[in-house]
Amino acid sequence: MDNQLNVLARKAGFNSALRHFKVVTEYVGRVSKGANLADILNEHLDEGRVSRHQVKPIVSALLVDKFDYAYKSHNLGRMIDDVSAITETVSKWSKLDIVCVFHHPHTGVFVINPKRDDQWEGALPLGKDELLVIYVGAARGEDVKPSVLRDAADDFASLVDGAKVRGKKSYVSERRSAIESKPAAPTGSTAAAPSAEEASATTQSAPAASAQPTAAAPKRRARMTSRIPVLVTNELFHNGNVEAWKKIIESYKSKYEGLDVLIWYENERINDINALFKWGKVKHGTPIMISVVGDDPKDVSKLRRYLYEGASPRFEAFLHGGADRTLDLF
Repeated sequence: MDNQLNVLARKAGFNSALRHFKVVTEYVGRVSKGANLADILNEHLDEGRVSRHQVKPIVSALLVDKFDYAYKSHNLGRMIDDVSAITETVSKWSKLDIVCVFHHPHTGVFVINPKRDDQWEGALPLGKDELLVIYVGAARGEDVKPSVLRDAADDFASLVDGAKVRGKKSYVSERRSAIESKPAAPTGSTAAAPSAEEASATTQSAPAASAQPTAAAPKRRARMTSRIPVLVTNELFHNGNVEAWKKIIESYKSKYEGLDVLIWYENERINDINALFKWGKVKHGTPIMISVVGDDPKDVSKLRRYLYEGASPRFEAFLHGGADRTLDLF
C-alpha cells in the first residue's frame, strides 16, 4: 500500500502543503463572513497566490466538507455564449450563495460566481456536454433547508440549459428584501415647516452656495478582467496567427479607445506579440492568456472568440484587405 504522505517527506512538498493549508484556513474565515469562494479564488488566481490545480481540492474541502453546500454535477445541454439571462435570474436569489466549477477539456477548471458576468467571460463559450459542477449554500445569516439547496441546484442546472426558471420565495431573503425596500424618508412631511427667519436665511445663502465650484466626480478606477485562456489549435502559432491577432486587437482597441488588451504566456507578460512565434515557442494545444484592462471592459467574450479563430488554421480570414485597414469586428 502506497504511503499517501510521501509528498511531505521532502522540504518542497512539505512547504507546498503548508502554504495550501494556510490559504484554506484563511478562506474558512472569509467564507464564514459571507464572501463568495469564487470571488476569493479568482482574485488570488490573478495575483498568483494560488494555482489552478488547487481550485478543486479547495472547493471540495470548504463547500462540501466544511459548509455542507448542496452540489450537482451537470453536463451542459447546449452551447452557452451569452449568460445575461442566467446572471439576471440568479442574482435575485439573495438567500443563496452559489459557486460553479466549469471543467474545460483543454484549459482546465474555471471557478465562477454565477451572479457576476465578468467571471463567466473567461470560460465562454461553454460547450455542449461539458461538465459544470454547481454548489449551493445559504448566504450568511440565512437559514435554508438542505432540500431547498438541492432544489436550487436542480433549478440552476435547468437555467443554464435554457429553461425559464421562476424564482421561488425560498430563494429570496425576506430580511434583505426588507432592507432594500425600506424608504429613505416618509412622504407627506410630518416635520415642522421652516420659520420665516429660516426660510429667509436659506434664500439668502442659496446664491452663495451656487457660486461654489462643483466638486469633480470621482474618476472611475480602471479594472482588469481575469486572465482568459485562448487555446492554440493551429499546428504552430506562426507569423500568420500573429498578424491575425494584431488585426483583431487593433480592431478592438479602435472600437473601445479606453481599453487595452494584455497578453501572457507561461505567466510572463508579452509586450511584443511577435515573440509568441519565434523559435516555435507556442504549439498546438497550448493556451495563451489575455485580459482586458480599462474602466468598463466590453465584448470580452467576443474578443476571445475572434482570438481563438486567429490562433487556429482559419487565421487567414482576418488578413484580407490592406495593411493599413482596420477591421470592423466589434
